[in-house]
Amino acid sequence: MVAKVRWLMLISGVTTLIAIAAVIGVIGYRVFKGEGSAPADVTALLPKGSRIIATAVAEDRITVTVDTGRGIEIRTFDAKTLKPAGRLRFAIEP
Repeated sequence: MVAKVRWLMLISGVTTLIAIAAVIGVIGYRVFKGEGSAPADVTALLPKGSRIIATAVAEDRITVTVDTGRGIEIRTFDAKTLKPAGRLRFAIEP
């Protein structure tokens, strides 16, 4: 009976060690995995005569508020790739 309990404890201990090693392996893989970085230099063209009023970062988006001659625009960019994600225009009434 004691030998059977020892055998079951050995199996349980080995299974636990394998599970812990798997979790540590997954964590290590996620930490050291290279996801690629955003480009170093990105140029966003603005209309002539416009100026940037404000910028903000929220979660995975960068927002830029731009004052153009025709009104105000809010442009959003993806923080990782710096690609344009959207544009919201506010026009001035004639």
